[in-house]
Amino acid sequence: MTFEQAVRSYLTWARVERGLGANTCAAYQRDLTDFSRRVEPTSAEGVTTEDVLRWIALRAGDGIAPRSQARGLVALRGLFRHLLDEHGALRDPTSLVELPRIGRPLPQTLTLDEVEALLGAPDRTTTIGLRDATMLEVLYATGLRVSELVGLRLDQIYLEAGYVRVVGKGRKERVVPLGDHARQALETYLVSARGAASKPADPVFVSRLKRGMTRQGFFKILRGVAAMAGIIRPISPHQLRHAFATHLLERGADLRSLQLMLGHADIGTTEIYTHLSKARLARIHAEHHPRG
Repeated sequence: MTFEQAVRSYLTWARVERGLGANTCAAYQRDLTDFSRRVEPTSAEGVTTEDVLRWIALRAGDGIAPRSQARGLVALRGLFRHLLDEHGALRDPTSLVELPRIGRPLPQTLTLDEVEALLGAPDRTTTIGLRDATMLEVLYATGLRVSELVGLRLDQIYLEAGYVRVVGKGRKERVVPLGDHARQALETYLVSARGAASKPADPVFVSRLKRGMTRQGFFKILRGVAAMAGIIRPISPHQLRHAFATHLLERGADLRSLQLMLGHADIGTTEIYTHLSKARLARIHAEHHPRG
């Protein structure tokens, strides 16, 4: 099997069987293409541990960040484990190669004052302003990923019960409470601004042309609302997800519940917010304690 054939087989399996997202598969394809370009393997079976180490050294020499190096090795390791399990390959040349050590940076988040300013900025007396405010209310109330927010369908919303049903990464389904403010905003938006929908599977949030909202469209909306709110620094939808998690944790939410609401497969991913909360407390102590 050629290396290119092996890559196609692996990426198809990763997308269909493992349910990896399009962005993850695209990143893996770039990494594996880079390996093929630099190492020029004649076949998948002919790749050696020395080839893998040489590739890592070449990428490090080009200034590739440790996190990107680690992702590349994960992609390569996944490829060869797939060949072992599905195609009867006899060895994995990545098995003795360790992942680069990387620190986990604390995510950038928003303060409660910044969140309140964002939520209050859109003009809710207009159709577009009400839509924008509702999207922000839902995002902050649920901690959804931006792809989950723009992909939300009418049949995923349960207003009387007060929750949304989300299909996240790996096609895993989870239920997240809305809270009173987001539920009320959704009720008003659906009655006053959404317009008629023909099917339950239609998108909740639509553009001026009544088409489903896109990630790029929401990024543009967020930048405009942030400017209206007087927030000068660049912000992203993911920062509202971080704010959701951090503010819940600071007010006593337990880590397991937070993991379920965020849709993290591994609670270790959720634990980053305990570090973020500790960092904030340390900053507050330093700023306000007489001997801080």
